[in-house]
Amino acid sequence: MENYNENDLRYIRAKERVKKIKGFYIHATVFVLVNLFIIAGNRQSGETLTDMDNYWTAIIWGIVLAAHGITVFFPNIFLGKDWEEKKIKELMDQFK
Repeated sequence: MENYNENDLRYIRAKERVKKIKGFYIHATVFVLVNLFIIAGNRQSGETLTDMDNYWTAIIWGIVLAAHGITVFFPNIFLGKDWEEKKIKELMDQFK
């Protein structure tokens, strides 16, 4: 990244962030559509809305979706700010 100026680096980081946010929105949209389809299909087969079997896919997938959201919108919650940069520098120093 030696040939990039500060504006280039900010643009690259912003573009990567937008890509992650877009990926989360796609994941959330698919989650809603698939789970509505599953619940509607179960309703047509005679199950009631209070039957928990309708919701296991949504519950488990919802946990995964929440984890995805945390990694996208709160990326520093577990490893702290600039962890990735510090780790890269640390590893680069080891390869001298």
